[in-house]
Amino acid sequence: MQLKQIPKDALLKPLQAVSGIVERRQTLPILANVLLEQKDGRLFVTATDLEMQITAHSELPGKQDQAITVGARKLQDLLRALPEDAALTVDTAGGKMTVRAGRSRFNLQTLPASDYPRMSLAQEQLQTIALPQRDFRGLLKLAEFAMAQQDIRYYLNGMLLVIDKGSLQAVATDGHRLSYASLAVEGDYSRQEVILPRKTVLELGKLLEDSEEPVTIDILANQVRFRFASIELVSKVVDGKFPDYNRVIPSGHSKQLDLSRTEFLQALQRAAILSNEKFRGVRLVLGTDQLKIICTNSEQEEAEEELEVPYKGEALDIGFNITYLLDVLHNLATEQVVLALGDANSSALITMRERSDYKYVVMPMRI
Repeated sequence: MQLKQIPKDALLKPLQAVSGIVERRQTLPILANVLLEQKDGRLFVTATDLEMQITAHSELPGKQDQAITVGARKLQDLLRALPEDAALTVDTAGGKMTVRAGRSRFNLQTLPASDYPRMSLAQEQLQTIALPQRDFRGLLKLAEFAMAQQDIRYYLNGMLLVIDKGSLQAVATDGHRLSYASLAVEGDYSRQEVILPRKTVLELGKLLEDSEEPVTIDILANQVRFRFASIELVSKVVDGKFPDYNRVIPSGHSKQLDLSRTEFLQALQRAAILSNEKFRGVRLVLGTDQLKIICTNSEQEEAEEELEVPYKGEALDIGFNITYLLDVLHNLATEQVVLALGDANSSALITMRERSDYKYVVMPMRI
């Protein structure tokens, strides 16, 4: 491969887009590499972890088709360390890649492009949906924090995407709390459910931009493909049955409190300082026109916050994991939240007054 006097960003930008999925420790040495391909007047950079594959490209005129693989982290670190206006000359020969910029020269080990384990794309395309990147990114953000981490119920270590008629829904749960968000989309689609792996969801959150530019989602036989800007991300889906989330979402809770999200969040943050580090419990004590937030720890220390709320119903003392409440309040972009409570053994429901397309359920805990 020979590239002469190319701008640094022509190589660094696509490299940064794909290198997030490259693990430092690999079972296959070549998985620590990225595949560089020059073809059709573009430079394509591809990374894979065998479950997901990301390809990004930049415009780079060239006459010959050529390809090589090189260590992702080292190349990225070198390019970042070079001056912003650096022009690169890249040459591969004898199993090495030589990168020159000004008076700097670096030799990197390479492996043949023919050995690179590309993911083959499923041929059967089931449905395609397109929407603005900003909307899809916002949808993922509203649900992703409730995904499980390393749960033996592997289908919880990801996010359920549901296409149904004119809506796209995202659902995530770790068995203790559940986050549900919905988005209206143009078109009439047949109902389809796929579970995206946790790593795919987090990577999309980093790559999608806050713009009106479209992202195209292709649902394939056992994969999902996302295409936006100069990036294509292909991911396997989790093979499993997601729990029936509609059964978990409570309805008919009589105790409904309109709360300032910021005020509630700040009171919980202060109380959390004195919560038990292991169990992270918080008591919400509801009485006439007041909501008390109480945390204690094993050193017999106590924090108590009191919020004024317009409430005249029966008293309630209920416990929750304070982290689960903080998570949702951090991720909602709204001034007011509605906290709906039943009895001391019922899950709480947090919604937004102005939006009916978001629901957050958190189970109570004994304190």
